[in-house]
Amino acid sequence: MKNIVCFGEVLWDVFPTHKKIGGAPLNVALRLNSFENNVSIITRIGNDEAGEQIVTFAKKHGVNVDYIQVDEKFKTGAVKVTLNDKGSASYDINFPRAWNNIQLTEKVKKITKNSDAFIFGSLVARGETSRNTLYGLLRLATYKIFDINLRAPHYSYDVLFHLMKQADFIKFNDDEIFEIAAALGAKSKSLEQIILFIAEQTATKSICVTKGRHGAILYHNETFYYNSGYQIVVADTVGAGDSFLASLMDKLLKNVPPQNAIDFACAIGAIVASREGANPEIYNKDIDSLINM
Repeated sequence: MKNIVCFGEVLWDVFPTHKKIGGAPLNVALRLNSFENNVSIITRIGNDEAGEQIVTFAKKHGVNVDYIQVDEKFKTGAVKVTLNDKGSASYDINFPRAWNNIQLTEKVKKITKNSDAFIFGSLVARGETSRNTLYGLLRLATYKIFDINLRAPHYSYDVLFHLMKQADFIKFNDDEIFEIAAALGAKSKSLEQIILFIAEQTATKSICVTKGRHGAILYHNETFYYNSGYQIVVADTVGAGDSFLASLMDKLLKNVPPQNAIDFACAIGAIVASREGANPEIYNKDIDSLINM
């Protein structure tokens, strides 16, 4: 069991016909907890029913909610989600919301300093207050995992580069790493060469790139590991990358061989994409049957 802290946004994903609790840090936290880790989330909600429901949900699913702050000024986060005919999502993210106002308290400093891993994303850095809190916590964390989620127009390259240099592990999707590498001046078109370029530019020892239905590539301890994906029928892609990251980090933090870790993570991500919502329940038999197909 590892002590893991997830930092960032919690919100409601609002679909055309329904809404679900989400936010990448919470999705990651929920999946990590399902693997019997001790998971806490640092975030901020509004003093409203939407926020109370998120806290109740997270607590019910075993995530430590002691570090969820309550904001008297801003509402709980919400995102309008639109799915295309292939199940891929686009997002309209309200601003400002409570999670843009996370405060740097002694309480959150202590839990971060005592964690085995600190997981954060790029979206939470869009607002100055939460961004400065993140910078403060990164100075205290022992192992830092950066989950890049490029949601235009909510990011800047300067902030991304700064955060990448702080990270011990960075996760991209293939579109994101090519965009960022181009902004850094990379000339190569090879994904492996791009990964090595990013690793050199940022002094990051571990990088993972997801490739949708084509699986993922992991660069870890100067070695590349590959998974070519699993065949599934996509329901929606919301949260699939979050569950992938949680599954991969659970295995790597517990010293599972990297090839086994990426195979497992790709299976989890595929299963989530084959079902509605970001946090479906997954059983071992589902994972085993997909890996052994």
